[in-house]
Amino acid sequence: MDFDLTDELVAVRDLAREFAEKEIAPTVARDDREKNFRADLIKNMGELGFYGSVIPETYGGNGLGFVAMVLITEEIARVHSAMRVAINMQIGPAVTVLQFGTEEQKNKFIPPLMSGEKIGCFAITEPDAGSDVAALRTTATKDGERYLLNGSKLWISNAPVTDSGLVYAYTDRSQKHRGMTAFYADWDQPGLTRKPLETLGAHCSPIGELIFDNFPIPAANRLGNEGDGFKICMWQLNQTRLNCAAGALGVARAAKEAAVNYCNERVQFGQKIGEFQMNQDMIAQMIVHEEAARLLVYRAAWLADQKKPNNLETSIAKYAAAEAANFAADGAMKILGAYGYSTEFPVERYYRDAKSYQIVEGSSNVQKIIIAQDALGYRKANR
Repeated sequence: MDFDLTDELVAVRDLAREFAEKEIAPTVARDDREKNFRADLIKNMGELGFYGSVIPETYGGNGLGFVAMVLITEEIARVHSAMRVAINMQIGPAVTVLQFGTEEQKNKFIPPLMSGEKIGCFAITEPDAGSDVAALRTTATKDGERYLLNGSKLWISNAPVTDSGLVYAYTDRSQKHRGMTAFYADWDQPGLTRKPLETLGAHCSPIGELIFDNFPIPAANRLGNEGDGFKICMWQLNQTRLNCAAGALGVARAAKEAAVNYCNERVQFGQKIGEFQMNQDMIAQMIVHEEAARLLVYRAAWLADQKKPNNLETSIAKYAAAEAANFAADGAMKILGAYGYSTEFPVERYYRDAKSYQIVEGSSNVQKIIIAQDALGYRKANR
């Protein structure tokens, strides 16, 4: 097994690290406090090719692969987790269109996402359909050469600012999950109302509700056939879940680094607090959780690059990375004490942002269900 990164991957990682530290870090505290959505940074990341690693050059990508995506995502999330979400909102719709779209759809929808010209999203979750995707109620009714969308989507990243993205709806509810269909929509149409929502963390990643009232989508924007939506949605979640896992790695690393630095600076009872065994115990556990999660995330990405099944490995990686991020953020909060709790220092932001990774792209409990059912033989993840 070769654990070394190629020179090309090292260069990509270093470029992302430099961008994060020079362009994102200087204003991250203010942006988080003021809840600034940084469309300029999204455009800049597009210009640097940060969204194109899993997209061929034909459609505006660079084809560097999923390991490259993971490396880029971790570096961005280490500095600002909310900007990691922005990466996923561009890649998720693009790679799904790449997999299931027609040639015309690929040429039309993917390049604007790659460049950051259009702000993407994917609209799945509803008030009564979270982990249970098949429970969604939004409908798409055929009306000549278009579909009319009715219903609402909740907790949608980028909802207040998105220009276009994926949306899932039932075209035939009588078929249960086999009646779900996927569409790519431009939101600049009548029949859409947006409502922003407040959340604990990721303040620069706006979240909201999309409410559809006879919202028109051209039939030409349907991905695959009617009834393919559930299959497409499950495939898409496996891709965006991997990006999420990489983001959790970044938060875990940031929290660990903050704790280590503070342990070497703070003096109490005549010695650095890093010399106390209880703090050493926490630091050691942070490192082990983070490094174990990193290997799992890299494995899932490598399998994707080899075009091998990786649903199970992605769920394992996402669960491990989310737990590592929360363990590290909690540990850093304990070590820094009042300074960790203070909004003048970044640890409280890591603590808030880490929680999202146990919820989004399939909660930690959903990942455990996938992992356990595979082991028990009830439902094989990589079938």
